[in-house]
Amino acid sequence: MPRDETSAQRAARLRLGRLPGYVRQPDPARRGGEDGRTYKKGWEVRFTARSEAEITEIRELVAAAGFAPARPFFKGHQLIQPVYGIAAVQAYLAARESLEATEATTGADTRTDPRTAGIPEQTRREPDSVAAAVRAAESAAARAAAEARAAAEAGRTERAGRAGRADRTGQAARER
Repeated sequence: MPRDETSAQRAARLRLGRLPGYVRQPDPARRGGEDGRTYKKGWEVRFTARSEAEITEIRELVAAAGFAPARPFFKGHQLIQPVYGIAAVQAYLAARESLEATEATTGADTRTDPRTAGIPEQTRREPDSVAAAVRAAESAAARAAAEARAAAEAGRTERAGRAGRADRTGQAARER
């Protein structure tokens, strides 16, 4: 019986959690601040590999999961395969959490499974939830917007005060 496309994608997304990599998230303070229009960094998963064969394997798995892999690049002595977008980040982190939950319940390290032994596992633990990061970004953006409104209001009040003083000094000079 052939598997449908969604179950194949779901399986590929679960296998993403076994890949070594890390997540890059935008800085909410910079996104909402003065340089918010020039700050271009977005959500990104970076899978790491040691050889061209690993990159090819990663690219095939990312494409099977329904994401578009970008152009790989070298960073240090590693090949990096970036995948852009918050959906890719959420899928990767969900797969990592699922893998960790499975390891916790079975008590065994599923990363040593011989079926997935081609790519070494990442050792650094990623954040538990992207949703918490999104909430933090939204609250930081709201705070930055409130501060910007308060600063703009203070600037208008100060300019109005200076304009009133200038009118009074100009009037005093005309009266002399």
